Amino acid sequence: MTNSTDTLDRLAAVIESRKPANGGDPEKSYVARLLHKGPDAFLKKVAEETGEAVMAAKDLQYGAGEAKALVGEVADLWFHSMIALAHFGLSPADVVAELARREGLGGLEEKALRKAKAREQGE
Repeated sequence: MTNSTDTLDRLAAVIESRKPANGGDPEKSYVARLLHKGPDAFLKKVAEETGEAVMAAKDLQYGAGEAKALVGEVADLWFHSMIALAHFGLSPADVVAELARREGLGGLEEKALRKAKAREQGE
């Protein structure tokens, strides 16, 4: 079985190679086209895929959908999120590191720490 982070790393490398600055051709590559159009284009796709993932989850919750549909929509969301990460010089490893940092923290505790930090930065 393939390690999921290996899959994400391979996909991140493909996305990186499709950046117009790295020779990605917007006429031949969907990723290059989104990156060429700029943040408004790929962030719109992130928002769109978020909505579709929510709807697929709701359908599944009420027995009108399939797990496969939710998985597909979340894959689309992750893919477009990875394009956003790449644009800003980030990678899946950065997200995994943040998740690892949060590991062991309760969700409410982690949220309170973020709010306190935001207040400190706002002063």
